[in-house]
Amino acid sequence: MGTGFSNIKNESGSNGFVLSVKTWREKLKGIGIIATAGRYRSGTFAHQDIAFEFASWISPEFKLYLIKEFQRLKNEENDRISTGWDVKRTLTKMNYHIHTDAIKENLVPAELSSNEKNMIYANEADILNMAIFGMTASTWLKQNPKKEGNLRDYASVEQLVILANLESLNAEFIKSGLSQFIRLGKLNEIAIYQMKAILGTKSLGSIKSL
Repeated sequence: MGTGFSNIKNESGSNGFVLSVKTWREKLKGIGIIATAGRYRSGTFAHQDIAFEFASWISPEFKLYLIKEFQRLKNEENDRISTGWDVKRTLTKMNYHIHTDAIKENLVPAELSSNEKNMIYANEADILNMAIFGMTASTWLKQNPKKEGNLRDYASVEQLVILANLESLNAEFIKSGLSQFIRLGKLNEIAIYQMKAILGTKSLGSIKSL
């Protein structure tokens, strides 16, 4: 191969030098381009990467088109990912109404002040946070002082799916009169089980792209 390359290198200074596909493949053992002769299947065939590079070299218009098309596809991919996350975030917000209604009807005495009621809601929200994220909202804020929003804004799609499930389940647990300690244990077990199930399913890709 070294000798073949040396010969081609020496000949390349000549004005009449042409490097054919056949010579390239035979002397340099090149791959990626095939030249065939025949009645029905003749021509030069190249790997798409080589074809794109060649077309970009001879046509600035094609190169610009290729760049624009790549950018368009990346934007569409990013939009799908963003939309999928937003759908799951909206789902958890909708289910949260079920959760807060259960708290209001079963855990919040009518005589409490607004601040005291808010503390109960926040405390129950942290039950869900502890069950799935392993920390409270205030703990996350202390660990991430420079980030905007809250820990749920940085949750994965899988975590948001499970969070929506836990909101509904916790609402039922509250109605059943289970203590906060028991509910936290049950919710944490369910969160672990569901995360393992989601990560192990073959349809995880479709979950992310909804």
